[in-house]
Amino acid sequence: MTARTRMSWPVIASIAILTVLYAAAALAPLVAPYDYAQQNRDFPNCPPSPTRVNPPHLWTSAGVLYTHPFVLTPGQGRRYTVGADEVPLAWFTRGVLLTTRDPAARVFLLGTDGLGRDLFSRIVYGGRVSLTVGILGVAISFTIGLAVGALAGYVGGRFDGAVMRGTEVLMSLPSFYFLLALAAVIPASLSSAETFVMIVVIMSFIRWAGFARIIRGMVCSIRELEYVQSARALGATRTRIIVRHVVPATFGYTIVAATLSIPGFILGESALSLLGLGIQEPNASWGNLLADAQNVQSVAQFPWILAPGLFIFLTIMAFNFLGDYLRDVLDPRSAGVNG
Repeated sequence: MTARTRMSWPVIASIAILTVLYAAAALAPLVAPYDYAQQNRDFPNCPPSPTRVNPPHLWTSAGVLYTHPFVLTPGQGRRYTVGADEVPLAWFTRGVLLTTRDPAARVFLLGTDGLGRDLFSRIVYGGRVSLTVGILGVAISFTIGLAVGALAGYVGGRFDGAVMRGTEVLMSLPSFYFLLALAAVIPASLSSAETFVMIVVIMSFIRWAGFARIIRGMVCSIRELEYVQSARALGATRTRIIVRHVVPATFGYTIVAATLSIPGFILGESALSLLGLGIQEPNASWGNLLADAQNVQSVAQFPWILAPGLFIFLTIMAFNFLGDYLRDVLDPRSAGVNG
């Protein structure tokens, strides 16, 4: 393994983080202790439950982990005190990865929101939206951009000119404000699934133009290569040349660009949901979970409500590290320099 292709610890950590996050989102009913909409009115804005490890000799009888229950002190201020009782935690109980042995007891790994909903459960379920929107958005926008850019670059002429002028118009629009304007017209009567689809379509419509322009420039060079001209001389059709010879030559850049573009979609969805134009309550996404964090006083009193922002940060950094690594591996110019 060369120095260029050797994985550094940030890349390995990034792959591990993304694997855990996507697995947790896919297995949300198993990972989340509670339903994302379940309210525990006795525990509003409850701090994260303190989790402790039992001595090894108690693992068989009392379990590996335990917590202390919080008790809401009567009066103003919603002050919680830690109870003296120990509440054992159990693995794979009641169809959940980790929860309390006693069905009546509660454990809040990351605390609760103002309605007493378990923040960890909502983050896990919200990951289904925020993580999926990046993959689907990139898949749609890059498919359109790759098809349009490859066709325009290979055909050339007036078709190329018309396509490029259209992409320039889209690229000249202030993308975030244009995204807000389009999202604002989404009917409030739409279901959560329909709203999700609309967000993906809108974001993909905005972002394909820049990618198509870059692919067009690459194809203009690829179409002059000897193996492409040989295929043309042998009578291969235009479609076959584009699909079999031209488009695969762009995959190195496409894979890297797609990986680095996923964070943009995640941030876009989070921003829309944070502003109330995306996924609506009681459904969860990492964006609308941060809505309470807009109040400085709430953040000062209940800092655990910033936990969704930490997940967004980790995801974006992981994709950036992974994208940089793929660029080093797949970029032929980098290979030439290091070789």
